[in-house]
Amino acid sequence: MSTPHNEAKKGDIKKIVLMPGDPLRAKHIAETFLENVKQFNSVRNMLGFSGTYKGHEFSVMGSGMGIPSFAIYAHELYTMYDVEKIVRVGSCGAYQKDLDLFDVIIAQGASSDSNFAHQFNLPGNLAALADFDSLEKAVQAAREMNKKVHVGNIFSSDIFYNADSDEWKKWEKMGVLGVEMESYALYLIAQYLNKKALGIFTVSDSFHKSEITTPEERQKSFNDMIEIALESCLK
Repeated sequence: MSTPHNEAKKGDIKKIVLMPGDPLRAKHIAETFLENVKQFNSVRNMLGFSGTYKGHEFSVMGSGMGIPSFAIYAHELYTMYDVEKIVRVGSCGAYQKDLDLFDVIIAQGASSDSNFAHQFNLPGNLAALADFDSLEKAVQAAREMNKKVHVGNIFSSDIFYNADSDEWKKWEKMGVLGVEMESYALYLIAQYLNKKALGIFTVSDSFHKSEITTPEERQKSFNDMIEIALESCLK
């Protein structure tokens, strides 16, 4: 079975999938953390791999940037490849002053300026949340590994270059930890399909500080985040 976006056959993709935005980060994760690696997708260069971590089967696949791209891959993985859990792993910008570069955020929920939820025709606003089991196990794994994490809400923005340069301050005031561009869709799709989902992020830049990580660091140096994701899925 294949789709216009994925050439994998049924069974090539495992029940748990780690999804970074960058397909090269997916390749790095597979080569660094997994054994017995096999590539299952190269359509549109959205690389996907399956392998084992400590004897357990995992897949890892890129999603591209933004909610529309991510939603395509997440929907297909859940509905056409029988994936049970997707863990988004990626970078984020920090809204809160106490967050430093390379800090890890585990997102219990995602807010957004996206109109993605309109398709569900809800008579109100649904809170886009991670499932508690995945959230709890990730926090537990981080503690057992002595890794400091921040748990809270993330903002999934549809806009990278915002004409309103101070908009982020309103989200900061509401306690939102940081910003990325995909998790809102992941959480809503998982809730709609009764699947599991979690987002774990590494701070790559801050709205309060001038320092920023390099593209190479973002691709290769976010290992704490990946280890927490993998270890949490073994529980």
